Amino acid sequence: MTGGSNKLVGVAMMVAVLGVGAVFLAQEGTPGLTDITEVSSQLPDYGLEITVEGEADGTIVIDLLEGVAPNHVERIVTLAQEGSYDDVIFHRVIDGFMAQTGDVQFGKVGGDKRMAGRGGSSYSDLVQEFSEVPYERGTVGMARSQSPDSANSQFFIMFDQGYFLNGQYTVVGQVTSGMDVVDAIKRGHPRTGAIDGEPDRMVTVTVTRN
Repeated sequence: MTGGSNKLVGVAMMVAVLGVGAVFLAQEGTPGLTDITEVSSQLPDYGLEITVEGEADGTIVIDLLEGVAPNHVERIVTLAQEGSYDDVIFHRVIDGFMAQTGDVQFGKVGGDKRMAGRGGSSYSDLVQEFSEVPYERGTVGMARSQSPDSANSQFFIMFDQGYFLNGQYTVVGQVTSGMDVVDAIKRGHPRTGAIDGEPDRMVTVTVTRN
């Protein structure tokens, strides 16, 4: 990977906030990348409608990429259909980078915000489904810790492109409507993303079929 040491430090700090604990920087040619042209298209076409309240107020519509990451999409759909994502806060939001949510264990409204971001769901962690889909504005990815196979329930939405994440975090969707709502989500600390006061929340997360 090219670039000076200061750039790598900055990137590492941004990557680390997407999961629990330290996260490594993958090198070019990382094995295990999914070629999306080889994935069967004979899968249900799922989407999400996320109603947000707080400084942001409105609905975010996401097209889930089941052909890219079928197991991760299945997990999101399962948790959404169970209502597990309802009333979960955006616990880590960094301006110009991303808004992270989905901690169904510790991220519920009324819970201890200091724990938000450390939990997952009652289901086991997922084996990575890295792909060649790039991290653009509005791309939805799964948060993880140091292990590539540690994504569970948390996900993040990109405010801007973040190509340094390519091939390191499983891409699960793309915002198709409501980026103005994403842009309005309450920001946190510039480095850690921690929220002062009341964070924005996902009031309801509904699964759609396209």
